[in-house]
Amino acid sequence: MANPILNDKRWNDAARNPGWGAPDPETRRTPITDGPVSPWHSEVMTVSGTLTASGVLMVILLAFAVVGWQAAPESVPGEVTKFPLLAIGGVLVGFGCAIAMYFRPMWAKFLAPAYAIGQGFFLGVISKSYEDFQDGIVLQAVGATLGVFIVMLVLYRTRILKVTDKFRRIVITATLGLMLFYLVSFVIRLIGGSGSVSFLNSASGVGIAFSLFAAGLAAMNLALDFDFIERGSKQGLPKGMEWFAGFALMVTLVWLYLEMLRLLSKLNRR
Repeated sequence: MANPILNDKRWNDAARNPGWGAPDPETRRTPITDGPVSPWHSEVMTVSGTLTASGVLMVILLAFAVVGWQAAPESVPGEVTKFPLLAIGGVLVGFGCAIAMYFRPMWAKFLAPAYAIGQGFFLGVISKSYEDFQDGIVLQAVGATLGVFIVMLVLYRTRILKVTDKFRRIVITATLGLMLFYLVSFVIRLIGGSGSVSFLNSASGVGIAFSLFAAGLAAMNLALDFDFIERGSKQGLPKGMEWFAGFALMVTLVWLYLEMLRLLSKLNRR
């Protein structure tokens, strides 16, 4: 799941949250002159708080990825390896939590750790499968993911890459289109038409180009994550949005890692 969830609707809904002391989004640029601010109002979203929430979620994710790695069955040459039912359950749990947080972002403090547990277990299982097939690929994918994250952070902080409204619309539209394509290809495989989407896992030039596009789009979503965190902290969104932003950042990193795994697997097969 990518991050079109980090859009202006989610941002404005959070600012309008009943009981929250921030001004309405349409008037938040107007100076506030209605007296001193209560200490209770100081509980707002900050960059440091978001980094803390993100760090906690990543620790949970990595911890359960180790559990999933250990629980993954050993691959036997010539035989199809079956995923543990718990791994499939982890995907379903993660998907359910993501859908719930889309409509209730303030629940992220409780739902995001559950997502990290389920998705972490799944990542451990699938990573072990890739590692059995191509030795050393997991370490390569982790390194590539971290490298892309650092590059995107530097580009964003130096303002070489600017997140404008046009940039945001393009990235979100392309991301939704890619997710729809993945969903359609999954349905096609279920009904036995995998030949028409075989390039998704092939090491052909088209397959590699597609993976490069998907990984690049995931990288662009990192810029949206950074922008959301920065704007949210400046506008004083509720503190609970730190967990929502941390969750969104984790989703992008997971997506980027999976795309890196697929891309490296294709390159290693050429």
